[in-house]
Parts: sequence; structure tokens; C-alpha cells
Amino acid sequence: MDLFTNDNEEIIAHRELIMLLRNRIESILRNYRPVMNGEIYLSGEDMCRLLHISKRTLQQYRDDGILPYIQIGGKIIYKETDILKVLEQNYFSLKTV
Repeated sequence: MDLFTNDNEEIIAHRELIMLLRNRIESILRNYRPVMNGEIYLSGEDMCRLLHISKRTLQQYRDDGILPYIQIGGKIIYKETDILKVLEQNYFSLKTV
């Protein structure tokens, strides 16, 4: 039976693999969005990050009726499919000559 120490190449390789898996799992958990009835709902923070806008701009989009949203109590959420529809409807392609 061989004695494995922390300096052993196999131990180092396994430790690196475990760290890679751990980082991947943490990333998945940070970005996980639960699905309800086949629909993904996004928070205001998610919307700001995805659209690269401030919270104030997001509020202005709601006030102006640009983005559809759901308000339950004090919580506001956005249906991902609704947001995709708005983006598609407002898409302008550059015309090439």
C-alpha cells in the first residue's frame, strides 16, 4: 500500500478537480432561477444586470409602461418570456446597402 501525502501528484490533481467542481456548483447556485409552471421569473436585480441599466432606469421603464411586470405586495418580478417579447418587438437591424 502506497502512502499519499499532500505533495503527491494524484492528490494535487484530485484537489484541483474538487476545487473546479466546487466553483462550478457555486456558480450554478448563484445563477439558479426556479421555474414555476414552465416560466422563469426575474428579480429587479436580475433585470438591471441583464439589461445593463440602473434601478432607477428600470423603475422608469415600468412607469412608462415599457416593461411588463408583476407586483405582489412590495415585490416586483418580471416574466422572462415577456421581456424577450419586448426586446424582439423593439429590435432594429442595421440596413446594409
